[in-house]
Amino acid sequence: MNIIISGAGKVGFNLAKTLSLGHDVIIIDKNIDALLRIQESLDVLILHGSSEDRSIYEQIEDRQINLFIAVTDDDNANLVSLMVADTVLDINKKMIRIKNQFLNSQEIIDRFGINKLIFPIDIASKTISKLLAYPETNNVKFIKHTNYKIISIMVPEYFEAKTFYSSKFPIIGIERSKEFFIASHNNVEILAHDLVYFIGHKEDIQEIYQAMELEKSRDIHKCVVYGAEPLGVAIAKELVHSGRSVKILEKSMELCKKADEILEGKVSIINTKYNSSELFCDEGLEHADIFVATSKNDEFNIVKSLEAKESGIKKVIAINNDLEHYGLMHLLGIIAIRGPKISAYNSIMEEISSTNIVLQKFFCGSKGVMFVRKIFPYSKLINKEIKAPIRENTILFIIREDRLSPFEHNIKIESGDVLIAFSTAIESRNIKDWMYGL
Repeated sequence: MNIIISGAGKVGFNLAKTLSLGHDVIIIDKNIDALLRIQESLDVLILHGSSEDRSIYEQIEDRQINLFIAVTDDDNANLVSLMVADTVLDINKKMIRIKNQFLNSQEIIDRFGINKLIFPIDIASKTISKLLAYPETNNVKFIKHTNYKIISIMVPEYFEAKTFYSSKFPIIGIERSKEFFIASHNNVEILAHDLVYFIGHKEDIQEIYQAMELEKSRDIHKCVVYGAEPLGVAIAKELVHSGRSVKILEKSMELCKKADEILEGKVSIINTKYNSSELFCDEGLEHADIFVATSKNDEFNIVKSLEAKESGIKKVIAINNDLEHYGLMHLLGIIAIRGPKISAYNSIMEEISSTNIVLQKFFCGSKGVMFVRKIFPYSKLINKEIKAPIRENTILFIIREDRLSPFEHNIKIESGDVLIAFSTAIESRNIKDWMYGL
C-alpha cells in the first residue's frame, strides 16, 4: 500500500516504523529535525512542509494513495490537511486522530469522508469506566461476535504457586517479570505477582476470583482523579455519569476553573500547589475506592500511584504513555491503562490490520495479539475440515453455539462458528496469514 502519515511525532513515528515493513510510507511534517531522525532509521519518504499546503501533495499527485493518516497534535491541521490532500490525490481510505471531544461526531465523519475517526481520550476514559463493573480485574476486553470476554487479573502476593486449569475460563497468557508468554497447555503454573489473562463468560468470572484467592473488592463509589488536563476531565466525566462521587486534584488554578465549567460543578476539585503524600491524609483521600493518575508523565503517575497505595487505596490506576513503563507499572501492582498516544497508535493499527473477515486486537501492552474470524452463512469454509496450526506461543479456540472449546485438532466448520487465536506479537504474522489463508 501507499500510505501518507501527516505528523512525525511519537504516534506518527511508531506508525511509520510498523507500516514501513511491507508498505510504501510517506511522512509529512514541518519539523525537519523530526523528519531527519525518522529518515535515519526508517525506509520512508519524507516531505518537509505543512500538511495543510496543497503544494506538498502536488509532489506526489501521480500516486494512488491507499491510506491517509492524520496524527498531528492539532485537530484543525488534521482536518484541513485531509481536506486539502483529498482535492489533489486519489485517496482510498482516511483516518484521523482528534483530541477535541466536540469534534467527535458522525457529522464530521460524513462531511470529510473519514473512514475512521480516532478519539483516544474517549478510548482511555471508557476503558476505566468498564473496570467499575469488574473491580477485582485489571482490565476487561469484549470479543466481537461473541458473549465472551478477556479479563486480566493480578495474582496477589500471598498466593502460593500452583497449577491451574478451567474449561470455563482457560488461561490464554501470562505476563511475568515484564515478559509475556502464551499458555499453550492445560495445566499452567501461576505465581504470585503474575498478570494472568483468561477468556470466558461473564457468569464464570466469580470462579476465577475464587481460584485466584482474591479478596472481594468493595464496590467503587469514591473516586480520585489526579490531573485536570483533558484526559483527567474526561475520566471524571465518565465516573460521574456512572453515578460515582469524584474528586479531582490539580496544581493549576486555570485548569481547575476550566474543569469545573466542563463538569458543571458536579465534581469536587482540589487545587493543590504541592506534590506531597501528606495530601492524601489532609484531604481524607485514603478512604477512596479508586485512584487514577492521568498526567502525560509516566514517572509522575507511578509516584502518585505508589503514594495512593501507601495511603491505603486498594485499586490504583496509572495512565501509561510510554510502553517502556508498562511492565514496571504491573510489577509495582499498578493497573496500567493506555494513554491517548498509545491508544491512537493501537486503534489505527487494529483498524489497518482488521477486515470484514478477520478482526485483530492487541492486549498486554501490545505484547499479545488476538485474531477473531466469524463464519458467516455465505462462507466457503462451511463443511470444510481445517487443521489447527502448530505454532509456539499460540493458542486457539472455537466458539460454537456459545460454547468455548480448545481448537487443537481437525474441525469441520459450521455456520456461526467463531475462531479465536491468541499469540505473541512476534508470532502474530504467521497466525494472521493462517487465518486469512483458510
